[in-house]
Amino acid sequence: MSRPLGIPLSVLDVVPVFEGGSATQALRDTVALAPRVEELGYLRYWVAEHHSTPSLATSAPAILAGRLAAATTTLRVGSGGVLLPNHAPLVVAEQFGTLEALHPGRVDLGLGRAPGTDPHTARALRRAPERGGDDFFHQVAELNGYFAPADPSSPITAVPAADGRPDLWMLGSSPASAELAGSLGLPYAFAHQINPHATAFALDRYRETFRPSPHLDRPRTLISALTTVADTDRAAREVAAPYLLGKIKMRTVRRFDAFPSARTAAGHAYAEAELQFLEELAERQLIGAPDTVRDKLAALVERTGADELMALTVVPGQEERLRSFELLAQAAREVTPGSSEGVSARL
Repeated sequence: MSRPLGIPLSVLDVVPVFEGGSATQALRDTVALAPRVEELGYLRYWVAEHHSTPSLATSAPAILAGRLAAATTTLRVGSGGVLLPNHAPLVVAEQFGTLEALHPGRVDLGLGRAPGTDPHTARALRRAPERGGDDFFHQVAELNGYFAPADPSSPITAVPAADGRPDLWMLGSSPASAELAGSLGLPYAFAHQINPHATAFALDRYRETFRPSPHLDRPRTLISALTTVADTDRAAREVAAPYLLGKIKMRTVRRFDAFPSARTAAGHAYAEAELQFLEELAERQLIGAPDTVRDKLAALVERTGADELMALTVVPGQEERLRSFELLAQAAREVTPGSSEGVSARL
């Protein structure tokens, strides 16, 4: 099936585990979902990295991306992202170089700087706590260097990374990550679902600081947003409710093993502060009927100049999730992607 004519669409999957389910089933559901998303014309499918988080079964993005690539034919697959401070750049280069060799032209390597876990697990991952922004810059540079033609004077070769380079993306949710992506000449993915207030400013900072690189001659951006589309606004809120209730629980409990079921969410007695939190969260994201989401997406793209939307859709039912992607594809056909030149002149 051909891709929608409007803004390109992609998927960010955190492989959520809901009450009554398991991490194993969540992983299998993700693999089953990817070919169906491909049929809808989506461009790419990224999986996140989390550790010691029972509600999110995404601890090994390279392995999962390989399985998704094997289950599809045209869909780009990759990480959203590999949290580079957790890993040796050489190992990441070997893993994603292998993916690129097996699935040429279809692999994305999104890079983030957060630990993706608690301090105890971060230490178990042997992530040096003193690593800061400067070290992350050098890690990215080291990783990128492994995908260059082999240097005869270097004692290290990342096999088979030098044979093919995946698309490297910088991920972030702040102007600092935007500036880093721009200075390195990398495409930039902004987490609107984490920091919606900073989206437009961060993308403008990225464009202002962008320096052309051998692999990218002009700015290239996407925004990821919490996205749930159903036949009506009310139905979309009901479908999204388990994840939204889970967001509340994340703020109040230390251990979080699974997102609530639809039944649990429907029976929850929300406090006034909880309702206000949910209202503010939903208002800034893409939750609603197709017309509602179309208008919100068009306004978001106009404000930010984003070239692509990556949908984070966390709902309990596999068919409800697919239905959301179907309705989003319909709504997005009427939304024109942004411009790499930015939006400042239009505001």
